[in-house]
Amino acid sequence: MSVWQKKLGLYLDLIRWSRPAGWLLLLWPTLGALWVAAGGFPGWHLLAVFVLGTVLMRSAGCCVNDVADREFDRHVKRTAQRPVTSGVLSVKEALGVGAVLALLSFALVLTTNRITVLLSFAALAVTLIYPFAKRWVSMPQAVLGLAFSMGIPMAFAAVQGAVPPLAWWLMLGNLFWVLAYDTEYAMVDRDDDLKIGIKTSAITLGRLDVPAVLLFYLLFIGIWHVALMHKGLGAIYLVAMGVALVQVAWHYSLIRHRSREGCFKAFRLNHWLGFAVFAGIAAGYAVS
Repeated sequence: MSVWQKKLGLYLDLIRWSRPAGWLLLLWPTLGALWVAAGGFPGWHLLAVFVLGTVLMRSAGCCVNDVADREFDRHVKRTAQRPVTSGVLSVKEALGVGAVLALLSFALVLTTNRITVLLSFAALAVTLIYPFAKRWVSMPQAVLGLAFSMGIPMAFAAVQGAVPPLAWWLMLGNLFWVLAYDTEYAMVDRDDDLKIGIKTSAITLGRLDVPAVLLFYLLFIGIWHVALMHKGLGAIYLVAMGVALVQVAWHYSLIRHRSREGCFKAFRLNHWLGFAVFAGIAAGYAVS
């Protein structure tokens, strides 16, 4: 294996290329918003911009996160071997990769309109702030929720040239979904995080973590459903929302004993819940 092949492998590991769940969690609500904003299929140009932009920005976020958390990650078994933490990639290299990915994403945004470009700066700011939030904010998952929801107003802006109240309601609902799945993620590392002094929602909520996660899921589904009721998406959409609710019950069965394995499995499978909601929206518009 050549030096460049090894480097490429390290860069792919840095951006979690083999673990697509992260960018899928970003993608489904963004696409859902894109479909709602357009009243159906938004066209190939915007679809490509938001799919590729989501993957690129999530990957850039991984680079920043790993640099910011490299000292903490050494003390967590699950993250100790990440490229920056283990020293096989330098901080400069990781930030360089992140900068290139962010610039590529910005190039895509430049093909839309002015308001979408302006919102992209806000999205970038929140992305850069999040890795440091866990040092001071008792529930940094809320900051992540903002970062992972910025694609929603950007989707409306790209389609409509404005951000209506509906976009902000969908963004609020999505923030609760992020709180749900990232609290599950935080439950995996709770013992390690307590030792090293990181703040997380799992630590802040304590024994209320499991009921809080369920409440967050229900708020996400409930807000999106109420916000979209007037769209007339039909029975297939209602079935999809029912499938999402069934998955919430499944997640409860996985996390109720608070085992690392169960909580991590619940987190990893969240993208299926997001897919169910998006599929219901897309199918509803297709048959309405």
